Amino acid sequence: MAPRYDVISLFPEAFSALTQHGVSGRALQKGLAELKLWDPRAFTLDPYRTVDDRPFGGGPGMVMLAEPLDLAMTAVKAEWRRAGLDVEGTTASRPRLIYLSPQGRVLNQTRVEDLGQAEALLLLCGRYEGVDERVLTRHAVEEVSIGDFVLSGGELPAMVLLDALIRRLPGALGNEQSAAEDSFATGLLDCPHYTRPEVYLGQAVPEVLRSGNHAAIARWRLQQALGRTATRRPEVLERRLAQSALSREEKELLASYGDTP
Repeated sequence: MAPRYDVISLFPEAFSALTQHGVSGRALQKGLAELKLWDPRAFTLDPYRTVDDRPFGGGPGMVMLAEPLDLAMTAVKAEWRRAGLDVEGTTASRPRLIYLSPQGRVLNQTRVEDLGQAEALLLLCGRYEGVDERVLTRHAVEEVSIGDFVLSGGELPAMVLLDALIRRLPGALGNEQSAAEDSFATGLLDCPHYTRPEVYLGQAVPEVLRSGNHAAIARWRLQQALGRTATRRPEVLERRLAQSALSREEKELLASYGDTP
């Protein structure tokens, strides 16, 4: 069954960037995943469709009201149950509720793969100063951050997460090997890539890539991935080392990084 993604957002039209373009747009159009957008204004009970109010205790800005968000999340869960999803389950494939927030644990490829096991995800996009905390505790929401910085709302982080999830689905990419060779997919950064012409403004494509020797090309790419990770993101290589030691070949390739153009 295709995974289901539900998004609660005050600006559902923003998601056209995801639904109408690129890999994610094609995947959704092919039915590889289902995306449904929910506007919390539809769950307001006053004639002004109020979704925010001043924070208790004072301070700048506004806070999103608990009631519209609670009702929207309850409606999503009801649809999940009608679809036969185990909303109260505890397995890795259980539906999960996510709040996009700079206070959450920072997203990485490992967590993308973890969330990718879920049959359904509900993504809550905050605005203003945030959302009423009682909504998060009532629904046992997980918080996810895309980095240690602040944006105007959760829509862009939600689209980042959705794109990372959707592109992993079988059939989403023209070549399934592309996802397997992405940066971080193997615990390393990606190797450099080249295309035609062979020489551009005096810079030539590395000779090994033009050799036709697939074993040598594979070794060069691994060496470049190891070297780039060590020099650009050493903490990523340290995590890989903590999980499993480098093989003898990988150590040799890393030691000779920079010697080979």
